[in-house]
Amino acid sequence: VYDAPAIERLGVPAYNWWNECLHGVGRAGLATVFPQAIGLAATWNTELMAQFATATSDEARAKHHEMSRRGIRHIYTGLTFWSPNINIFRDPRWGRGQETYGEDPYLTAQMGVVFVNGLQGDDPVYLKLVATPKHYAVHSGPELERHRFDAVVDERVKRDTYLPAFEACVKEGKAVSIMGAYNRVDGEPACASPTLLQKILREEWGFGGPDGLDGYVVSDCWAIIDVYEHHKVVDTPEEAAALAVKSGCELNCGSTYPALLDAVKQGLLTEAEIDLAVTRLFTARFRLGMFDPPEQVPYAQIPYEIIDAPHHRALALQAARESMVLLKNENNLLPLPKDLGSVAVVGSNADHLSVLLGNYN
Repeated sequence: VYDAPAIERLGVPAYNWWNECLHGVGRAGLATVFPQAIGLAATWNTELMAQFATATSDEARAKHHEMSRRGIRHIYTGLTFWSPNINIFRDPRWGRGQETYGEDPYLTAQMGVVFVNGLQGDDPVYLKLVATPKHYAVHSGPELERHRFDAVVDERVKRDTYLPAFEACVKEGKAVSIMGAYNRVDGEPACASPTLLQKILREEWGFGGPDGLDGYVVSDCWAIIDVYEHHKVVDTPEEAAALAVKSGCELNCGSTYPALLDAVKQGLLTEAEIDLAVTRLFTARFRLGMFDPPEQVPYAQIPYEIIDAPHHRALALQAARESMVLLKNENNLLPLPKDLGSVAVVGSNADHLSVLLGNYN
């Protein structure tokens, strides 16, 4: 489960897997706020994206180690980040489009790979962070139906539009984690889909490396409940939890996986299958250096003062400038007079701090 309790007899501290860094470290106190993801994509600048990802991962590491020194292991203090959102934004009515890099699969893939690389670092031994491209797959609305919707997708559209960014982040970016979506894809709940999680992700793309241990899948939050309550492909929490783990979803953001204990007793899955999931999760924690002396882990030396540092603020300003898109009013397409001298921005959102910070802060 995402809020894993301590295993005191083994000296394993509690760990909360949930953290966010969509456009800067979110929901964890002071941090440098970069433009929203849709704005970062509008820069078309992968070099700038690499700098942003490095700055973000520096701040994330600094926050984590400061919290660890204080004995704080709450949500938003860990090293496993549920970003980037590489869904394809095709319908403007979808509420999460601002989190994405837009409608183009190629641009989304390029931005996603650079972001994953910047988060995970280039040390030959240790991961800097774990990046989690999401939401796999074909997840972009309709918003109100996302917990029960079945995305029936032509194979060519799936391969040309909705899967390329995920494939690139796995093959080129070496993403260590993937988050599944709420919806079904061709009848299978995405977080319990043998087709998506085994056949395509692990067998075709090689996710997890040669031994299959160097990568794990996490459900979207409370998505496993949907498997039995809304998709109704099974009847009970035990069946849903077992189906998801057997299909390749190792971690549950939600409240269903405690039912795995009874699922084993009912013969729905084996202890060996749970062992495999646990091994994949602990492999990530070991690669992050969580069980090594801090002086042995290079990223543990990043000073806390890096957070909101002047050069990070300057980078955020540069990104904001490059994210702007100029519309040229040829043929009077915009309802504005030719001699307009200025534009006033008015209304409740114009200087509303939480709006300006953007979703996921």
